[in-house]
Amino acid sequence: MGDFENKEREEVFSKKVRAGKRTYFFDVKATRSNDYYVTITESKKRFEDGQFIKHKIFLYKEDFEKFAEGLTDVVDYIKANQEVVEKRYEPNQEDSAEYAQKDDYSF
Repeated sequence: MGDFENKEREEVFSKKVRAGKRTYFFDVKATRSNDYYVTITESKKRFEDGQFIKHKIFLYKEDFEKFAEGLTDVVDYIKANQEVVEKRYEPNQEDSAEYAQKDDYSF
């Protein structure tokens, strides 16, 4: 039963955001006691060998306000000091393969 305990908790909701050569996965997961938390995963294809590199952070609900406040502050600072051009990206065929591999982490 040790392997089961090490696996991530149940995924409740997921939002995928494609941004150029990066994809961000915002996943709501539930702990054993059904307490929700968020994982944010950045996935980027490594140029040299085509492997997907993943970076993940965990965001717990008691930190939502402070996290959102900090993110808003830094985004507002950049927008006030430099031009920001938001790009819209269309999904391509790599999306499904990338998502299927999202739990295969390389650091």
